Amino acid sequence: MPTLDWLHRAAAFSVADQVPYRLLETVSHHGSGDEKSTDNLLIHGDNLEALKALLPFYRGRIKCIFIDPPYNTQSAFEHYDDKLEHSQWLSMMLPRLELLRDLLSEDGSIWVTIDDNEAHYLKVLMDEVFGRGNFVANNVWQKRYSRENRESIGDVHDHLLVYAVNPVKFKQIRNRIPLDELQAKIYKNPENPGETDPAKRWRGLPMTAQGYRPNQMYVIVAPNGKEHVPPPGRCWSTVESEYLKLRESGRIYWGKDGNAQPSVIRFLSEVEGLVPWTWWPHEEVGHTDEAKKEANELFGGDVSFGTPKPERLIQRILHIATNPGDLVLDSFLGSGTTAAVAHKMGRRWIGIEMGEHALTHCLPRLQKVVAGEQGGISAAVGWGQSKDGQPFDGGGFRLARLGAPVFGPDGSIDPGVRFATLAAYIWQQETATAWDAGQGTPGTPYLGTHSVFDSYSRLMDGRQGPISLETSGGDGEAGTAPTTEPPAPTLRSRTAYYLLFNGILGDKRPAGGNVLTHAVLQSLLQLHAATPHPDAPLVVYGEACRLGAARLAQAHVVFKHIPYDVKAR
Repeated sequence: MPTLDWLHRAAAFSVADQVPYRLLETVSHHGSGDEKSTDNLLIHGDNLEALKALLPFYRGRIKCIFIDPPYNTQSAFEHYDDKLEHSQWLSMMLPRLELLRDLLSEDGSIWVTIDDNEAHYLKVLMDEVFGRGNFVANNVWQKRYSRENRESIGDVHDHLLVYAVNPVKFKQIRNRIPLDELQAKIYKNPENPGETDPAKRWRGLPMTAQGYRPNQMYVIVAPNGKEHVPPPGRCWSTVESEYLKLRESGRIYWGKDGNAQPSVIRFLSEVEGLVPWTWWPHEEVGHTDEAKKEANELFGGDVSFGTPKPERLIQRILHIATNPGDLVLDSFLGSGTTAAVAHKMGRRWIGIEMGEHALTHCLPRLQKVVAGEQGGISAAVGWGQSKDGQPFDGGGFRLARLGAPVFGPDGSIDPGVRFATLAAYIWQQETATAWDAGQGTPGTPYLGTHSVFDSYSRLMDGRQGPISLETSGGDGEAGTAPTTEPPAPTLRSRTAYYLLFNGILGDKRPAGGNVLTHAVLQSLLQLHAATPHPDAPLVVYGEACRLGAARLAQAHVVFKHIPYDVKAR
């Protein structure tokens, strides 16, 4: 695959690996809910270091990433610098995209807004990072509602690049766009033009499909006697037996004179929604002027954010790509729009912002959100309204900052690191997945057992997933469901992980409980026998090992030394 080249490209590919892991320190808690259990997280700090800090805890767990990075317009704004040399901009974006890729879930997607200054370079760069076959669409957002007359050709749109970890799976799970009354006006009741009941409003869908299928080539006779055959190059959209069922149930429309080519009657109540298009007009998702007015109402005066995004635009993205409870990430949070919209829509969220406006704009904006703020999409989603007579509960979020590096230059572990934190880093290092404390046994060294299965059904372009034969009709309705089921996965390996650290066994002496001795091994083996997979081999991390190679091999144990066998980067 062709790749993009620029000055210092090779160095840019090593940046993410060289960034140190840092601790995430909670600064304050806002809104309702328990401080420790609040999923929503506002991080004040450099987004490259913050993304690296998130990996052990969120790798493979983010459902949707939206970022609005600097457009590199060679302009300087009050809250950020958008004036980088082209190769610097590419070197800035690459390591961040690599870390964002690792955070996405198997059914996740990333959405990036950009304009023509860097859009086409970014497309090639994202092809390399996410895989060209994982490109979903380049949505065109109409950001202006008035004509732009300052240029030779007026700039009226931004790009919204979309990539999915698995485009086939994304197509199956993505949500459709609800019809508004303007889009639904083609559904009518000829006998009652003022009909509002969707079960009585309908339209006729052409009963033809592209191509030639012998069992869908037959003669249809209209009620008034006219014979119909499919037009050249097309066939009927269903076999004759299915057509007869539709005719018997009164679902065929023959036109006003009863002789027209048959159409299938589709009621508005049967329309689940529209398949999203790549053209996003401002009437549906808002424009930059709307976004500036929203920001001015929140913060007062002109806040001078260079490329503000309206809440309706983010709402459209999150509606398509997520469901309530899913986790959303924005690592270029700006004025906090993504976090605000995600919160109002019942999604969990993580927002990262480096500048001081993380505290002067994002924090107060999100405090207003949890208090029931009524701007933007609030009224449309019912935000701030009490339910079932109960007082409104806006939830909560944590404000965090980047702390000290987890590992020192010599590989030593920071004294502030606790058992769960080191467990998360080791689990990610070993399995390339995020650690969930529920995988192990709380209060013991057992972190969990990781199983690796062979992948299935590799497609022609390198993507993985079941082959879909889904088709779509004129209204975006689903056609045939996928017919190829993936084969059962085959187990490749299974390993259990244990961590001896911070006196997890109850011995608080300097090295107590952190050294693998005969007694400690016996306790681990007893614990292991009660796990779901007692036959799995063990990997044990500790500060020292007092056992010989023969005894370890007999117990199916691989010992790894803390800190030397723990990756500092």
